[in-house]
Amino acid sequence: MPPAAKPLFCYVTDRRALGRAQSAAADFSKPSILALRAAIQNAAAAGAAWIQIREKDLETRALAELVRHAIEDTQAAGARILVNDRLDVALAAGAGGIHLGEKSLPLEAVARWRRSSGRTDFQIGVSCHSLEAARAAERGAADYIFFGPVFATPSKAAFGPPQGIERLREVCASVKIPVLAIGGVNFENARACLDAGAAGIAAIRLFQDAGNAAERLRAV
Repeated sequence: MPPAAKPLFCYVTDRRALGRAQSAAADFSKPSILALRAAIQNAAAAGAAWIQIREKDLETRALAELVRHAIEDTQAAGARILVNDRLDVALAAGAGGIHLGEKSLPLEAVARWRRSSGRTDFQIGVSCHSLEAARAAERGAADYIFFGPVFATPSKAAFGPPQGIERLREVCASVKIPVLAIGGVNFENARACLDAGAAGIAAIRLFQDAGNAAERLRAV
C-alpha cells in the first residue's frame, strides 16, 4: 500500500487573539503586526504548509503589505499563503490563493476568473458548515474546503453548535476534494479528525498558543 499522505496543517491568523495572549494592554497596531509576522514564520517552520491571512479589519494597503511579508518570511519553509476574502489583495501581493467565506465573492465568479486567466496554480478554498455546502463547493470548482465547527470553540459560535466527528466523516466521504477540519481542533482531538477522513486541520490557537508546535504536530 502507498504511504499515508502527510496531514495538511493550516494556520489561520488572528492578530487580536495573539495580542490578547501576549498583553492585556495590547493596542493591536504596529506591534501586533510584528508579533503576527513572527507567529506566521513560527507556524510555517513548525509544519504549517498553508497560512491563511485572516485580518478582516486591516485596510487594503496594510493587508497587502502583511501578505507580502508573509510570503517573504515563509519562503524558506515553502508555505502557501492564502488570503481570506480579498481576491484583489491576493493578486496584488502575489499570494497562492484565496479562502472564501459565506459573505465573500461568489465561488463561481472566482473560478470563472481563474479559468480565463490560466492561473491553475491559484487555489480557491471555501468555508462550509453543511454537507450541502460542501457538495456545492466541489461542484463550483473549489480546490478544498474547511468544514466545521467540528468542536466547540468561541470563534465559531456564530456558525451554530459543533458538527461533531460523525458529520465530519460524512462530509469527507461525500466529496473528493480535501476537507480540513476547523473549530476547536487541538493536539488532543486532531487525530480523530484525520481518522474521520480529513486531509488536515485548520486552526488559530493551535499555532498561536503552542510553544512546541513542531514537536506536537509531528506526533499527530
